[in-house]
Amino acid sequence: MSGVGEGLGKVEVRLKWDPSPFGEPARHLDIIGATYSADDPHGRPAYVVHYESRSPDGTINMPRHSETGMGFGYVEVMVLEFDRLSPAYGRVVVGVAIHQEGGPRTFGDLTNAGVLVVEGYRQLLVDDFAQVADGTAATIAEFTRDASGRWEMHDMVRGFDSDPVLFTEQMGGVRH
Repeated sequence: MSGVGEGLGKVEVRLKWDPSPFGEPARHLDIIGATYSADDPHGRPAYVVHYESRSPDGTINMPRHSETGMGFGYVEVMVLEFDRLSPAYGRVVVGVAIHQEGGPRTFGDLTNAGVLVVEGYRQLLVDDFAQVADGTAATIAEFTRDASGRWEMHDMVRGFDSDPVLFTEQMGGVRH
């Protein structure tokens, strides 16, 4: 958990993976962010951000996107500006989904996959998806606003067996 001092400000979620072997369909992963209202932090997302969208106020966006991995380190990035996010929102869940074109793929099928969450130079989370190897999607982190208005991060690496569309509906739910 993070939340030192003034709470989180500008956070980056970075994603990497190696491209498909020659002759196989491209491996395509996406970072997905779901924002929940302060009044209903476990209900339906107020909005979802992915490579084809950004938040209505521009506080969550995707400045870098890859459809193939490239093998050159972190090739996909989502930026979350918690210091500017409206007080109407109290929770943000970030995850990663694997597109399933060309047959089912899991995190275990990928090589050199990983996610890094940073605030400035401070690493908040580093993960290689090994604990969710059988999943086709995974949540990575949950960001919540505390009673004083500061944002904190909680590690939330959980695997799902969902396509990207279904995953956006499931990722912020409460698990029993």
